[in-house]
Amino acid sequence: MSAHLRLAVLCAIAVLLIACSSGPKGAPALGQAYVGPAQLNLRKELAPKSPTVATLKHGDRLDILGARRRFVKVRTATGAIGWTDMRQLMSTEQMEQLRKLAEDSARLPSQGQATVYEPLNIHTEPSRGSPSFAQIGEKQTVDVIGHRIAPKTSSPREVPELVIARPAAISRRSREKKESARIPPPPMPKPPAPPRNWLEMSKSALPPELVEKPAEKPAVMEDWSLVRAKDGTTGWVLSRNLIMAIPDEVAQYAEGHRITSYFPLADVHDGDQLKHFWLWTTLSEHAVPYEFDGVRVFVWSLRHHRYETAYRERNLKGYYPVEAHKGSPERGEGAMFSLILEEDGQITKNTYTFNGYRVTLVKKEPYRMSAPGQAGEPVQVAANASGADSSKQNASWYSRLRDRMRKWFR
Repeated sequence: MSAHLRLAVLCAIAVLLIACSSGPKGAPALGQAYVGPAQLNLRKELAPKSPTVATLKHGDRLDILGARRRFVKVRTATGAIGWTDMRQLMSTEQMEQLRKLAEDSARLPSQGQATVYEPLNIHTEPSRGSPSFAQIGEKQTVDVIGHRIAPKTSSPREVPELVIARPAAISRRSREKKESARIPPPPMPKPPAPPRNWLEMSKSALPPELVEKPAEKPAVMEDWSLVRAKDGTTGWVLSRNLIMAIPDEVAQYAEGHRITSYFPLADVHDGDQLKHFWLWTTLSEHAVPYEFDGVRVFVWSLRHHRYETAYRERNLKGYYPVEAHKGSPERGEGAMFSLILEEDGQITKNTYTFNGYRVTLVKKEPYRMSAPGQAGEPVQVAANASGADSSKQNASWYSRLRDRMRKWFR
C-alpha cells in the first residue's frame, strides 16, 4: 500500500469517528437521573404510541441529553436513547435518601408481619404521587417497622429538581425582543384617577361580625406504614391495605380497631396443637401522630381451649418501637415487653414482666423520640415504678409470698 493510499484510508477513518462521536450517542450529558418506578418504558419519540426503545428498572442511571417541558431525552448505560416523563425519574439526592432509609431501617425491630390480599405498590415516600419502585405480591408478607401520617392528595407528583446544565441558547422570540428594544415604545398614558369616595365604596354594608370569612378546609390525612421485605427492600405503603398476619382466632377480638403490632410471649401445647400467648397493640382512630392507644395480652386457656385476656390498657398514646421477649413455655415466665408511652407531655419507656398470667411494671425511664426509619434511645435509667428492687419484682408471686411468710413466723 502506497503512502498516499494509507493517508487517504486514515483520513476516512478519522472522518467516520468524528461523525459517530457527533451523533446523539456521543452528545455530552446535561445531567444525571435515576429510574423511579419498578419498570419504565423508554419511548423513541414524545408520542404515547411511539415504539419502546428500552425497558428500564428501578435505580438504573440515565444521562439527560435534553428537555421539552416536563419530558426529557435520556441515554441509558447501553447507549439507547429515548424520551420519558421527568416525574418518573429521581435525582441523585432522592436516590441517596432512599438508600439511607434502607440502611437505617435494617436495624429497626419488626412490629409484626403483614400481608395483602392483592398486589400493593411500595413507594419511595409516604405520598400517593411518589414513584412506586417495588410491589408486595398477593399473600406475601413484609415486616412493619414504622408509621407516618401524610396529607392525602390526588395531584401528580412534583417534577424532581434534576441537575440539568441547559446550554445558553437564544430563541427567535428573544432576538425579536432585543431588536424591538432598540426602538423605544411610545409613552404610556396616565391611568385614570380613582373616585374621591373610593374608601367609602370599599366598605361592606354588613357589620363586621356578620362578614363571613372563607373557612380553610383542613387537609385530609392518611396513615402510611414503613415496611421491609425479605430481600431488604424498604419503602412506604398505605396502612389501610395491610393486614397483620396474626391468627384469626386472636384477630377476632380487635373490635374494629386496627392492629398495629403483635408479638408472641410464650408457646403452649394443647394436645397436638401449638398455641401462643400474644401481646398486641391496637389503634381506634385514623391519621393520628401515634401508633397505638390500646394494649392487650392474651393467654391460651388449657381448661376452656380458647384465648382469654390476661392484661389490658386503653386510652393510651403509644409509639413505635414495641419490643418483646419470649418467656418459658406453657406459662411464659420470664417474658418481658416494653412500651413507649406519652403522658402529660412526657415520653417514657415502660418495661413490663409477664409471670404466671400476671403483668407487672418493673421499670419506667425517660425516652427520646426519633424520626420514622431511625431508632430512639433512653435518656437515662430511672427507678422502677414502685421504688422496689427490680430483682424482687421479677420474682414470681409465690416466691414473694413465701418470703413474706417466713418473716412473719420468725
